[in-house]
Amino acid sequence: MPIPKISAALALGVLILSATACGPGVELNKEIAIVDVTSGWFDAGIIKDPEGEKNRIIPTIAFRLKNVTENKTIDSVQINAVYRQVNDREKEWGTSWVKGIGTEGLKPGQSSDRLVLRSDRGYTGLEPRMQMLQNSSFVDVVVDIMGKYRANQWVRLGSFQIARQLLTR
Repeated sequence: MPIPKISAALALGVLILSATACGPGVELNKEIAIVDVTSGWFDAGIIKDPEGEKNRIIPTIAFRLKNVTENKTIDSVQINAVYRQVNDREKEWGTSWVKGIGTEGLKPGQSSDRLVLRSDRGYTGLEPRMQMLQNSSFVDVVVDIMGKYRANQWVRLGSFQIARQLLTR
């Protein structure tokens, strides 16, 4: 008895999907390392405010991704940074997102270009930027770096405290 065309097409689709799903998986938190980390408070310039012109600083982290596998090229990785103040780690205080590794992939042992992630939130004040960092009301920030391979779930790749230093680039 001939197989109906719709069933044959469906069977072919299932076969293709199962073949791609059975390909080598990527466990980002084991196969990608965060290296060459620097962090600090980026000088985001001056903003106009009813009180006058205020200085703005925003938490920033820069790093490279390193493929620590022996024989697997890793591609299509997104990176999300979630910033939290140290006195309230449950509440998100800012975010930023970048494409970490494109479709060209990152070969075993290679490191990505430098990725720079700056929060969409920060501090503003009338005092000079260095004094802002030394203010007794200043609250430090930690950043959780999350990674996502293709359509997989987000996984934590690392957590870092933002250094109390001023960054100009």
